[in-house]
Amino acid sequence: MKFLELAQQRFSARSYTAEPISDQDLHYLIEAARTAPSAVNFQPWRFLIIRSAEQREKLHACYSREWFKQAPLYIVVCADKATAWVRKSDCKSHADIDAAIAAEHICLAATDLGLGSCWVCNFDPDLFRQHFPLASDTYPVVILPIGHINESPTQRTSRKPTDEIVTVL
Repeated sequence: MKFLELAQQRFSARSYTAEPISDQDLHYLIEAARTAPSAVNFQPWRFLIIRSAEQREKLHACYSREWFKQAPLYIVVCADKATAWVRKSDCKSHADIDAAIAAEHICLAATDLGLGSCWVCNFDPDLFRQHFPLASDTYPVVILPIGHINESPTQRTSRKPTDEIVTVL
């Protein structure tokens, strides 16, 4: 499949079947994340794989939406600010940026496998840290529920026209 077709097929899935994600598919998703580019190739990401009922319940406490609870697998993309590249001119850390690139690699790889995903950033990070202890310099950026899609959208979300978002200088 051409990349633009893959990108156009990806959508924020909010309905999943109970069918588990195979170890082979999980490996594919992590390999896609692992190959993501990062500033100065520092790769300041960490991935938490949440599959068990006990761990899923803890995660659901951090973001309690019914659709979210349907996913059989979650990948929490975390950033490690201690290992991230920092731009010297303004001290801008690229930890979030690098983690976001890896997260989107996961979402696109999920689409390639016929799986659904959704970016979830509206969770309680303090409660997350209580349930899932992380190193002091590591923090959760996004939770990605992954699953077999139960229902495809009847219409795609609109995108702004090119002339509204592009300035040619």
